[in-house]
Amino acid sequence: MTATTSTRKTARVSASREGRVLHKGQQTKSVIIEAALGLATHIGLEGLSIGALADVTGMSKSGVFAHFGSREELQISVIREYHTRFEQEVFYPAMTAPRGIDRLRAMFDNWMKRTSIELDSGCIYISGAIEFDDRTGPVRDALANSVLTWHAAMKRAIEQCIECGQIKADVDANQMLFEIHGLILALHYEARFLRTPGSIQRAVGGFNSILQRYGAAALAAT
Repeated sequence: MTATTSTRKTARVSASREGRVLHKGQQTKSVIIEAALGLATHIGLEGLSIGALADVTGMSKSGVFAHFGSREELQISVIREYHTRFEQEVFYPAMTAPRGIDRLRAMFDNWMKRTSIELDSGCIYISGAIEFDDRTGPVRDALANSVLTWHAAMKRAIEQCIECGQIKADVDANQMLFEIHGLILALHYEARFLRTPGSIQRAVGGFNSILQRYGAAALAAT
């Protein structure tokens, strides 16, 4: 075996080992984020700590810290993972529906399905807003940007309804979005905090009423 061949073989072995280590590191980080997401939905982003995650995952504090470097980076990673799952469950499935009321309704219905599940745990978008509404910094920015991204998608769906002639041309898309988002916030307050019976049905009824007021009465069947 020549020196060149030996060097190439050693390089391949080294690269293979590095690849396995990297893959294992990514898997470990995913496990930590999964555990952190579970904690955050129940105790909030501020409740997250390197020590708490070490206890939950059975890892050392230094082991958890090595994957994130700071509590702030951990919180941001959780926000990004939550947003990714939100898109996968709420946004992307709705994109298969035709543009217009059908797509807007699919987005709201998917949002409601996720919300109904989170009534037993918590919504990071809502709890995070309470925790970081009067703060500045990258965690608040990451949280706000995630919510604004979703709002932009909902607003675009409303604008498409207007373009399709299914909602009146003079409707303010921002106002309609505000009212739809308000239903979700009210649902969390009524169902999770006050435990008011029938809250989910009232939220659905509220959405249908919004469609009727803005000119889509024929398509607002429950």
